[in-house]
Amino acid sequence: MARRKDRPGPLEPRSEAILRAIIDEYVATAAPVGSMTLVAKYRLGVSPATVRSVMSELEAAGLLDHPHTSAGRVPTDAGYRLYVESIAEAVSLAPVERLMIRHQFGQVEFASEQWFRLAAATLAGATQAAGLATPAKPTSCRVRRIDLVANGSRTASLVLVLAEGPVKQALITLDGPSTQADLDALGTRLNALLAGKSARQVDSVLQGSRGASGPTGSGPTRPLAERVMERISALMRDFDAATVEDVFSEGLLNVMAAPEFAQSEKLRRVFSVLQDRRYIGELARRLAGGGDVRVFIGHENAHEEMHDVSLVLASYGRPGRATGVIGVLGPTRMAYPHAIGTVRYVSGLMNELVDHLYA
Repeated sequence: MARRKDRPGPLEPRSEAILRAIIDEYVATAAPVGSMTLVAKYRLGVSPATVRSVMSELEAAGLLDHPHTSAGRVPTDAGYRLYVESIAEAVSLAPVERLMIRHQFGQVEFASEQWFRLAAATLAGATQAAGLATPAKPTSCRVRRIDLVANGSRTASLVLVLAEGPVKQALITLDGPSTQADLDALGTRLNALLAGKSARQVDSVLQGSRGASGPTGSGPTRPLAERVMERISALMRDFDAATVEDVFSEGLLNVMAAPEFAQSEKLRRVFSVLQDRRYIGELARRLAGGGDVRVFIGHENAHEEMHDVSLVLASYGRPGRATGVIGVLGPTRMAYPHAIGTVRYVSGLMNELVDHLYA
């Protein structure tokens, strides 16, 4: 029977109950689900013949699929989508789980560089999927410290430490022989001028330096100081332009244990896509300002390599100041209620931590 190509509307209660039972059973067993199993395990209050009739209707609607080698059915991406939309608002974690997770985060309350790593590990452990997290990235980074380290008589390494934690490096060409003491002196002057400043403010200092008596002074080191500031500005603007700076994941073995990923090459391609910061950045832009969990199921993911997995994601942080993304990745046969509840709760904790940091 041909399937409707339009998106199915709400189901009648009996059909919705049978679809939910099929999804719950398939998530638990990874095996196609038959009518006898549903009648025996899920108290549907109808006969196997009625269940088979409803399953045929759900298949015709594009919500179930019928593998050729089995009499049972499996959910399609559209079936999962209808299921997720019916349960998403009602999902919450049990109080004992919330208490355990909050206790874990309480151990690193003042170590912001550990928050996103802990978030990924916590999500992986709680959902038995792969936990994902990106650091909370500010919209405009600021200078914490500048160091210049001599590499030889004609080059030096610029080490730029941003207030948000990342360290950037670049090679600087010197105008002539310079000792490490000369570079240290220049670094001290630049730190006094630029500490705490954004890229735009660095540019303002640079423009002022090019005046007759700019803040970097005069003499042989002035052109070098201006060249270093130009490079600092470029590094900072590159950082600001990227939506996501890094992606951390935990729990890869959880996903590898799923029968869907018996072929390790398939999973390798999935994680190759995830490590592409542009892809996560694209999702982060879609999440920005959404205020809640978003679920991307199978073919809803843009990359073909991601069509066998689902992502349950949420943004966290302060829009306009610093934001990041957390979530879980697993097969489309995922325990969505628990994944959604866990991601929602952890994103709330991350919001509290970022608010505390920027208060």
